[in-house]
Amino acid sequence: MSAATPNPRIHKVALLGFGSVGSSVARVLCDSHPAALELTHVCNRNVARKQAAAASGCLPSSIRWTEDFEEVLASDADIVVEVIGGLAPAEDWVRRSLAGGKSVVTANKQLIARRGDVLIPLAHELGRHLLFGAAVAGGIPVISGLQQGLAGDELFKIHGILNGTCNFILSHIEQGASFAESLAEAQRLGYAEHDPTDDVDGYDAAAKLAILARVGLRSAVKFDEIACRSIRPIQAFDFEYAREMGCTIRQISRAERLGDALLAGVQPALVPLSSPLAQLEGGQNMVMATGRYGGDTVFAGHGAGGNPTAVAILSDVLAIVANPVPAVPGAPPVLRPANANFTSRYAIRLIVDDQPGIIVEVASILARHGISIDAILQKPGFSKAELPFMITLEPCAHSLMETALAEINKLSFVTQPALSLPLLEV
Repeated sequence: MSAATPNPRIHKVALLGFGSVGSSVARVLCDSHPAALELTHVCNRNVARKQAAAASGCLPSSIRWTEDFEEVLASDADIVVEVIGGLAPAEDWVRRSLAGGKSVVTANKQLIARRGDVLIPLAHELGRHLLFGAAVAGGIPVISGLQQGLAGDELFKIHGILNGTCNFILSHIEQGASFAESLAEAQRLGYAEHDPTDDVDGYDAAAKLAILARVGLRSAVKFDEIACRSIRPIQAFDFEYAREMGCTIRQISRAERLGDALLAGVQPALVPLSSPLAQLEGGQNMVMATGRYGGDTVFAGHGAGGNPTAVAILSDVLAIVANPVPAVPGAPPVLRPANANFTSRYAIRLIVDDQPGIIVEVASILARHGISIDAILQKPGFSKAELPFMITLEPCAHSLMETALAEINKLSFVTQPALSLPLLEV
């Protein structure tokens, strides 16, 4: 007679935050009924309203609803899931949860990007997990893929589309809409926040890129060192010129190790139509990691939304259940100063009040900085007073190109600041 299989230990989970992601975590956890998990606490402001809204979701009546984090801290919960976002009070609550003997799972990209250099070592010191697979690219298992799946390679480059809001807006502009119209549509459909600054100006993607650089490139980088360029200047005719070059335009995040430094930046870029990144539309994300031995590996899928993010969070929770004792940490990431001085081909889009001698003046400035022109594209049908055209350049350093653009923008016939777009070579 074989011995009876012992009942698995139940791991109790406390949830901090019950917004779109938090409610999805609760619903998926309770619907899927993982044998080793029990949701015991939900902590949120206006908890009575949240509890009433959740009443139709078939959540267990045994859940303790509270507005007091101290109650969670004093509970017997084993794992705390933080989905309130931001730095305050999230950082304090994560610190105190770890110090109180609880492991933590978070989807908070700003917290990990800005405070991960302190919180991750603290978790290891206390013998607790701090997992953040949902902080980058929502439901795509890119963090675990970089940490475990590609652990045997030596990664030196990561690039991709990390912000679904920008991808939606640019896809809409590509169809002929203005930026303002595309943003309004993104807000109407729930892709964009009322204040879209973090998304359209690149800060959201920069936070995610900082995390990917830490995990994949073993490079600690300060969030505010990552250069960001907005997608706001992009207009429909920019896509017309891009198509002339066999490209489209996407917000691209890229980081690359170069000796002791890290090249890192987020900006709109020309992407060849042959690239998988060019085919990505709507709110999807894609990350491409390049290794010394394994070459390119692509991670793609839904980068946002309650259910995909909840799946990533619960995957981290189950990883803790499977391995309660954290692995011994490897060498910490190397702090590398970051800059955006990529050397690549660029396209400059100018809008001018047309007059003789424009190309000569622009070319002379570029030549003084050692930058050679590759080609000039000018489509007919535009007003001479606001004439757009594009100049493609031979490979040059970003810093040289930016210095030249600062001079070009001072020319009397330039009616709007010049737009520079790197040509992604993938």
